[in-house]
Amino acid sequence: MSTPAYEVRVAEDPADREACFTVRKEVFVGEQGVPEDIEYDAYDAVALHVLAVREDGAPLGTGRLLFGEAAASKTGGDASVGSLGRLAVTQTARSLGVGAALVRAIEDAARARGLAAVDLHAQTHALGFYERLGYVAYGPEFPDAGIPHRAMRRVL
Repeated sequence: MSTPAYEVRVAEDPADREACFTVRKEVFVGEQGVPEDIEYDAYDAVALHVLAVREDGAPLGTGRLLFGEAAASKTGGDASVGSLGRLAVTQTARSLGVGAALVRAIEDAARARGLAAVDLHAQTHALGFYERLGYVAYGPEFPDAGIPHRAMRRVL
């Protein structure tokens, strides 16, 4: 059985952004039990969102990049560092390379904005995934939405 093709793109129109939110609701709220009222935040309005879609248009995954002032509280105030967040891949698309493709698209967007590095807060079960993509954990484990996380960074 062949794997369906997919593309990753910046979510610029309202339908793409809504598809991003649908994936996040499925993964974070539905699967992981994150309260919906904390899943969506004011950063969604200013973030760059990326979306992976199957060739038939079905959404497979999403992530977002915060940069500039929006990223400052997540990156220690360093304006040269972006913040990758809300990376989510639907169950049916896991292990197809979608997550890595989304991370690379976010990194490309960060480079295009002149950023020198990208930080993220990884759920601890996903540390290996991000390490394989060149991210290095730093600082202690901390809870976010009741889920253990670690801060990670990749210099671009």
